[in-house]
Amino acid sequence: MPGDVRRFILTSVPSVPYLEAILLLRSDPGASWDASRVARRLYLAEQKAAELLQALAAAGVAGEVGEAPGCFQFRPVTAELAGMLDRVAQAYTTHLLGVTDLIHSRIDKRAQQFADAFRWRKDS
Repeated sequence: MPGDVRRFILTSVPSVPYLEAILLLRSDPGASWDASRVARRLYLAEQKAAELLQALAAAGVAGEVGEAPGCFQFRPVTAELAGMLDRVAQAYTTHLLGVTDLIHSRIDKRAQQFADAFRWRKDS
């Protein structure tokens, strides 16, 4: 997996469902996606799907469809982001386990750091 794709995943992809939502919207860029539709396609609770759509909009990956509140389309804010998302999609297709392991390793590392903050230390 290319280094820049790896760095992007580590810094910008908080979870596998987040990445799958990106890939779902990217698969049909002209379609409007609401929380209900995303939830059905990704087997998520509708509230979680709504949160993902809002997160994608905040990250500049998706844009809300003006005439339909709560509906989003794949609209990367820059050509560079669109290109990177194309490369991430390719990496996910060819290195599924590597990409998901990378995302999970990031989550596991944060969980360990959180747990370490509460570890009783002899010198404390």
